[in-house]
Amino acid sequence: SQYSAVDTNPLSVYIMQPIWDKIIKIVPLWIAPNLLTFSGFVMILVNYFLISFYDWDYTASGTSPGLVPTWVWLFSAFTTFCAYALDSIDGKHARRTQSSTPLGELFDHGLDSWATSIFVLSFFSVCSRDNGKTGVSVYTMYIYLSIVLFNFMCSHWEKYNTGVLFLPWGYDISQVVLIAAYLLTGVVGVEVWQKPFLFGYYITDALVILLIGFSLFLSFPQTLYNIHRAHLKKTLKNDSLYEGLLPLVSPLLLFVLLTVWVVLSPGNILAKQPRLFLWMVGVAFSNVICKVIICQMSSTRPELFHWFLFPLALVVYAAISGLLGWMEEVVLAVFTVLVTAAHVHYGVCVGRQLSEHLNIYIFSLKKRVHE
Repeated sequence: SQYSAVDTNPLSVYIMQPIWDKIIKIVPLWIAPNLLTFSGFVMILVNYFLISFYDWDYTASGTSPGLVPTWVWLFSAFTTFCAYALDSIDGKHARRTQSSTPLGELFDHGLDSWATSIFVLSFFSVCSRDNGKTGVSVYTMYIYLSIVLFNFMCSHWEKYNTGVLFLPWGYDISQVVLIAAYLLTGVVGVEVWQKPFLFGYYITDALVILLIGFSLFLSFPQTLYNIHRAHLKKTLKNDSLYEGLLPLVSPLLLFVLLTVWVVLSPGNILAKQPRLFLWMVGVAFSNVICKVIICQMSSTRPELFHWFLFPLALVVYAAISGLLGWMEEVVLAVFTVLVTAAHVHYGVCVGRQLSEHLNIYIFSLKKRVHE
């Protein structure tokens, strides 16, 4: 299917696009677009693991403000900007080198589906978790992450039904806010997040309210409106309501299972291991959404239940029934490693299959020679 995306965000159209058009001119023509996409993703990962090293349990900013060195926040601002830039120019570069392929589209959106959660998890280190005085509770973190992922899911569910990807306004705004937040933290220090700045509200409160407002009152209604409009124009890809809603089943079941674990965990797993748990949420979500993206690109039907829901249901049942006992954290750790490995393996396999099928290399513009 031909890739079509629509971007109506004024921030993107009037400010960011002209910047990307300048940056793209410096990129050598022999560089493969996927290499740009992947470099951006690697930078997000490096930044995430760097912050995790200094702040594993999300307490550094709240309890000992100097624990994360200033350069780390400035590095975060730098990597976030680079990843944002690379993600914004990879498509332009593909058109410029006449190398736009379905593999590139899948590669871009697949990595985006994973990066979305990593951005959020890195940012939580800035506001730190609740310590009685300042910070955000781990449950708020979980809800926050879920809303961001819900937004991401909506735009791809919409593309599954309409064939057009409407780029969510929240994306550019969130990237600019993230970069500004890291710069602010680097320059002023984490203390800026721990003092009320308006009417007794903290900056973090404002961001949470903004996010929820954006999602529920802008992104989601826009998605429903676009699908409704396609329905009226008779351009919908799926005739039946069942087919149209099918991609939502697995992500929603995933959310239900995870939430049951969070709420009913006898050992309070989210409070004990927020970083592990939230990472696992992000990876699981990314894997489920990648399947939807592939179905939407290949015009095939997604299966009703993603395979991943079955082992997760077993683990959740074992945890909340008390079967795991003190082993809950160990099982979460093992499970997280397995899910991450499975996701990486899946990505590598799909990439290899597509590159063979389309007769192209993933990271090079040279054509494959058939043996």
